[in-house]
Order: sequence, then structure tokens, then C-alpha cells
Amino acid sequence: MNIILLGPPGAGKGTQASRLVSERGMVQLSTGDMLRAAVKAGTPVGLKAKAVMDAGELVSDEIVSALIGEALDKLPPETGVIFDGYPRTAAQAESLDAILAERNRTLDHVIELEVNEDALVERITGRFTCANCGEGYHDSFKQPKVEGTCDVCGGTEFKRRPDDNAETVRTRMAEYRAKTAPILPIYEARSLVSRVDGMADIADVNAAIEGILGAR
Repeated sequence: MNIILLGPPGAGKGTQASRLVSERGMVQLSTGDMLRAAVKAGTPVGLKAKAVMDAGELVSDEIVSALIGEALDKLPPETGVIFDGYPRTAAQAESLDAILAERNRTLDHVIELEVNEDALVERITGRFTCANCGEGYHDSFKQPKVEGTCDVCGGTEFKRRPDDNAETVRTRMAEYRAKTAPILPIYEARSLVSRVDGMADIADVNAAIEGILGAR
């Protein structure tokens, strides 16, 4: 089974993908992670990408598509794949169709995690982590049991991502709507799109996705 998980940053795509990986044995292909890994490993595609990024330019669709193809070629054909962060544009959606067809794969589902923008701003701007072990917390939803002390390792230093602020979140949302949302009609025309409430509890979101994917 090959699926695309869509949703703006903070919608919970990573969390849900992790669950599908552990529960269904699927493989998550995140283009950002793959780019970093390819550059680090010095693969032919990675070297191309590094040259482009070093020049301060955006990595082309051609390079990203080559990365996706390279990753799929390493997987057994029966392994299910979750595409995370790709495709982002109509051109990439077209490329993905070709990449899958070349490998006798088809796209089975496109699942969009729908979010409320104001609630998402609260969710993201309230996040912080233990500087020592990385355990995640939240101002409103998950404070340490003992104020100022990590539940897991007992650390007393915490940090926040500098881009976890309201302005950045709203900019990302606008970017998502402008760039990614236009690919939805392509998949809607093929009856592949399902929508899930991304603001629900993690377990409820997972159950909704499992319901869409059906029996294992």
C-alpha cells in the first residue's frame, strides 16, 4: 500500500506516520530526511543536491524525484510506503505517478490531516523539550510532573525551537494552502482523498486513518 499524508507543519503527520511504520511495517519516505541522508552519504543524487544547496538554491523536482526513486528501489516491492512532504506541487504529483508506475506500484490513498489554524498555533507555540533527553512537553497540555524537572531524565534545562512562534506557524499555513492544497483536486478527481480531523487525540486520528486503510 502506498499513501500520501498531507497537512501543514504541526498537523501530526510525523506522529501518525511513526504509528503506521510500527503497526503496519510501512516505510516513511520524508524528502527532508532523505536529502540530508543522501548528502551525508555522498550518493550521486546527494552530491547534486549538495551543490545546489551550497549555491543557496532550491533543490529541483528532478533531484527530489530521483531521491524518491532511489529509495523505492531499495525496498521490497510488497513494502508499503508513506510519502511525507512529497508531492508538494502538481508537477511533483505527476512525477510521483511516473515513479510508481515504473516500479509497478500504485497510489492507494491520500489522507489529509485537517487542522484549525488558531488551535494549531497554540499547539505549536506551546511546545518545549528537555534539553538533555529530548522528551517533549507543552505549556497547556503536558507540563512536567514536577515544575522545572524532566519526568524522564531529571534534567532541569528546557528549550524551544526558535521557529515555533505564531508568525512562523501562520506563514507555514499560508504556504501549505498556496503550494500543497492545489494538488488535492488532482487526487480528488481519482477518488483517492480522505480527510481526518488532525486536531483530535492522537489515538483517535490513528483509528480514523486505520479505518481508511482497512484490513492489514
